[in-house]
Formats: sequence, C-alpha cells, structure tokens
Amino acid sequence: MAVDWRPGVDLTALQARAELLAAVRAYFADAGVMEVETPLLAPAAGTDPAIEPLRSSFTGPGHAHGLPLYLQTSPEYHMKRLLAAGSGPIYQTGKAFRDGEAGRRHNPEFTLLEWYRPGFDHHALMDEVATLVQRVLGRDLPVARRSYQSLFQARYGIDPLSCDVSALQAIALDQAVPGADRLVLERNGWLDLLLSHGIEPGLGRDELTFVTDYPASQAVLARLNPDDPRTAARFELYLDGLELANGFWELADADEQRARFEADRAQRATAGQPDIPLDERLLAALAAGLPDCAGVALGLDRLLMCRLGAGSLDQVMAFTIDRA
Repeated sequence: MAVDWRPGVDLTALQARAELLAAVRAYFADAGVMEVETPLLAPAAGTDPAIEPLRSSFTGPGHAHGLPLYLQTSPEYHMKRLLAAGSGPIYQTGKAFRDGEAGRRHNPEFTLLEWYRPGFDHHALMDEVATLVQRVLGRDLPVARRSYQSLFQARYGIDPLSCDVSALQAIALDQAVPGADRLVLERNGWLDLLLSHGIEPGLGRDELTFVTDYPASQAVLARLNPDDPRTAARFELYLDGLELANGFWELADADEQRARFEADRAQRATAGQPDIPLDERLLAALAAGLPDCAGVALGLDRLLMCRLGAGSLDQVMAFTIDRA
C-alpha cells in the first residue's frame, strides 16, 4: 500500500507561516520584549477541567520507576516563573498540546504565541494585541469590545452571571443545540455551549472583537474585576468567527491561586477526570512576588488561517495529526 508522506499544504502556505513568524519577532524586537524558551515537558500542568493535557514519563537516571510528565498546554506557568525572577517583558512562540482536541479548528499539537507585559492591565494588553494582529495581517480593522454579559443578553435575553443550569439547558433545547437533550453539564459547560453555538459565529465580522469580563468561574488565572467581582479581568479576541487569543490581568496572590487550583481538582474528581498535581514551583514563584502584569496566548495557526482565508487547520499546517 502506498504511503502518503507529503505535507498537506503547498509552498505558499509554508512561506506565509515563515513570514508571519518573522513579523511577530520583528514586532517584539521593536517593542523591546525579550524572546524566551520554556519546557514542553514538566511534572505539573494546568488543572482546568475543560483542558486535558497529554501525558508522558521519564525513566532515566534517578527515575527508575518513571517520572510522570505532562506535555504543556501553555507555557504560562514557566513564563510566570521567569517574570517573578525579574525577566521583564517576555514572549515566546512554540508548541502546545491538548488531548482530545482534533478537527477543523483543533489539533492536539499547535503553535502558540504567548507574551507578558509588566505594568499592563488587560485593557492595555488588548490595545497591544489589536496592534500586533493588524500589523501581522496587514489589515486596518476596526476594534470593538463587548462584554460577555451583553452578548448573552442580546442573543438569548438572559443574564449569564445569574442564570441557573435548568434555564441554560432550556435555552439550548429551544435553540436545537445538538445533544442538548442528552448532555449533563455544569453551569459553565452550558454557557460554553451556548456561546460557541449561537454567539461565536457572528463575532469578529469585519472587525477585531474583544469579548471582555468573563464570569469569574471561567478565569482561574485572572484577577476579579474590582467593580463587579462576579466577573474577571479576562478577554478573548475573535476574528471571522474564530477565537484567536485569550488574555488576563494576571492573578498574583499565591493563596488565592492555590484555592482556585484545588477547586479545579475537586471538580475534576467529581467528573471522574484524572487528577493533576498542583504546580508548587509556580505557587512558590507567586509567593515570592509576581510583578503586576497582563498576559495573553494567541493561536498562530488560527491567525494564519485568517491571513490566508483558510477554513481549516489542515490548510495551514504542514502535518496535522492525521499526517504526522
């Protein structure tokens, strides 16, 4: 049987990726932000119940019985340790990994751009995200900011900060969301389903749309908004109905972060998901002193989709999981 060894994209897409990476590096060089590298493998990972890491192990010297390791879903924890050590503003581009995610807009291995800005809050960082994206895409797009609450009120006529599970499920059934009659979800699961089904497709049409002020329960790594602690200082960026970036005004309180991680682990246990140990090195770094900063992760594969007008990742990635 013949083996299909060729990449899934042509030279044009490969050149466009190289140009995008060069444009990103040029932007941060001009801005005085240092490029860094952090580990892809580590003995801890994010505890978010909505994100499952890929697992591995190391059986070398000193670990005859195997050291459990995780392929990182984001470089965030290690980058925060660099910030706490006095790195100043930093960025990196590199691979991230998530289990159970594959499809038109998902691949278990993907490329992230992540950066952190000491002295910025999430509002200042949104301004920079817009500037970078416009420069890399070569498009002068208008910028809009819309709160999570206002989007749900406009689309469904509900307040997502107070609506209960039964009401959310009833809306999903009324909207004929596939599987709504069989799903058993927590409140955030229903909110995510309604967002992705009825709101996301219309976001970022001929503009950069920032969705702001997410429910506090959906932002374990972000500060709460002082004017409304039901919401967090978190944003996401959408273009052409595609989520591109997720950013926070970063939580720096080690005790509060530990409590949130433990709440995630309890939710994982209730759902029957594998436990993930706390990242004690990250928590120690926060206790030592994380500078006041904001950070964001931006999917470069998806950004390249927008640049090329592609409809799926296999049009911009040389080797998706099916070709790897």
